[in-house]
Amino acid sequence: MIVLPDPRRDTPLALQLKESIRRDGPMTVQAYMSRCLWDREHGYYRKPAVLGAAGDFITAAEISQVFGELIGVWAGVVWQGVFQSPNPITIAEYGPGRGTMMRDALHAARVVPGFASAARVHLVEASAALTELQNATLADFPGNLTRGGELDAFTPPAIIFANEFLDSWPVAQWIKTADGWRIKGVVLDGDGNLQFGPIDGDCPREAFEALLPDAPPGAVIETQRLDQFAEALQELARRGPIALLIIDYGHTTPAAGDTLQAVRRHAYESPLTSPGEADLTVHVNFYDLASTLHRAGLALDGPVMQAEFLGSLGIVERASRLMAANPKRAGEIESGVARLLAPSGMGARFKVLGVRSPQLPPLPGFGAAAGPNASPGQGSGGRS
Repeated sequence: MIVLPDPRRDTPLALQLKESIRRDGPMTVQAYMSRCLWDREHGYYRKPAVLGAAGDFITAAEISQVFGELIGVWAGVVWQGVFQSPNPITIAEYGPGRGTMMRDALHAARVVPGFASAARVHLVEASAALTELQNATLADFPGNLTRGGELDAFTPPAIIFANEFLDSWPVAQWIKTADGWRIKGVVLDGDGNLQFGPIDGDCPREAFEALLPDAPPGAVIETQRLDQFAEALQELARRGPIALLIIDYGHTTPAAGDTLQAVRRHAYESPLTSPGEADLTVHVNFYDLASTLHRAGLALDGPVMQAEFLGSLGIVERASRLMAANPKRAGEIESGVARLLAPSGMGARFKVLGVRSPQLPPLPGFGAAAGPNASPGQGSGGRS
């Protein structure tokens, strides 16, 4: 549940944002989110302790090692059965957090003969603080590890992971007012506090009226600039075969709604409360994502719900074996897996989309589901 923005905290970034608005006028939600996350001095991802129990949120890979292990075995199966065992093969991850999922994946994938010696690991990370954590986590793989800040700065053939990556891409918001659709931005109220409100600027009013002709005042539409992401994948696929696994929370039908949220110390608060000191994310619109990737000439599998995908990979059986081998940790393993599969939580809220070069066969784990309407429903919440 989102907490109302009072009392707001005058963080260092909040003071800078207020001064910027006084000097230059209101800013868009997209610009505000970008500054909160990536400001050079005070951006959220400039600090080291953001993930884990001691941070602000926790990802699936931190909840249970089974998650990363299944992703690793999946990658080995894709390398062997879909790619026909090329050597070398790039295993890349966008936004790898602390490196936990990649570590668990690489360890588990050793069961696939030849995969470990063929794998070349590449991490795409913009945070210097997280890079240090990744280096420590992946210390067992120094010879095979490369880095780059660009989305296409590695060599196919490639298997790519993007777990909770696109939810942090800044989003533009548009709000319906009594006078029609306008840009939603961040302004200062009469007391000099940060406040959301309509601002001037170009707005595709006719398109929004056609999409939601009966939208009441206050309705919000969100759009993410996914073209850059699609173009990078298109360029990779031009150079060689790729397969990408996108796992994130979001919805799979075109919908209006304000999904911008802030999490600090594992609790939700208003996105205006602690600029630069809380994680800001949005729900990924898998309908728009799939449409954008399809236009880029890529083939798609899914999306499906996370519970369905992990179930098809044998998560229950893997957890049972781990519990039998580690009886003292049986309760911890069971609760972690239950959290990943919960139909009222991560199991349904998170979606999985497979993306591949069009000449490749369908990816494992998706069954018969295909296309942006495969798993409708928006859900609620996001970061754990």
